[in-house]
Amino acid sequence: MAHGIRLPQIDLSAILSQQNPNIDLRLNVYEHSTRNFLKALTSYKNRAITTISDRRKHQASERKKVSERTQAVEAETSQCKQKEIELVAHLEREKDERKDAELLVAAFKRQLAALRDKCASIDADIEHYRAIAQNLRREKNKERSTLSSHALCVPPELEACERRLSCFIEGVEADRLLVRFSNIDQDEINREASFVIDLSNRAYKVITSSPHLPSMLILVSTLNEDGDIYGFIKEVHNNYKLMLRGGTL
Repeated sequence: MAHGIRLPQIDLSAILSQQNPNIDLRLNVYEHSTRNFLKALTSYKNRAITTISDRRKHQASERKKVSERTQAVEAETSQCKQKEIELVAHLEREKDERKDAELLVAAFKRQLAALRDKCASIDADIEHYRAIAQNLRREKNKERSTLSSHALCVPPELEACERRLSCFIEGVEADRLLVRFSNIDQDEINREASFVIDLSNRAYKVITSSPHLPSMLILVSTLNEDGDIYGFIKEVHNNYKLMLRGGTL
């Protein structure tokens, strides 16, 4: 706590009664006090300047830090904006891709529905054809059973017909028949004539004949014109009988 200068009390009447009036102003004390004041003022000024300088340095440092943070925030903000732009573009691409995918899914669903309908139709056709096949199978089995029962009776009747007609027909290869004639020569009862005919094409063809029949080509040509296989066999039989009995063909 600062203490003020205590001023002495002055008796003015006593001083004036002196021959040389003089008042002791104590200038040395004033000067000492003034020097201390100026020294304190200078110290205060220096402290204030130091404080202001420190504050300026601190403020400059803070401003630099704030500027650096501001630049960092601006850079981060710029990056965020760039990322936002890229994200928006990515979302737009995803939106377009999802739209395309939805269109593809819708198209696939339509195709799947059409395929299911087609499969259902095919399944119905399969069931229909299965029923037809079963019916045909039953009918075929029935016909086979009928033919088998008839076949038991055919061989004796066939042999009787062949002996009566003096004509024997049997298969030798695929689509080929061997036709044999007996009793065609009265002088030689055991003599036979035969030929092999190919039925694989629409145009009939005689592969071999024994003995050779000169009119065979004409008879085959007539057969290919009218398609009468039974009439052809009959004519060949007649021509063999005529040739072997010495007639003219």
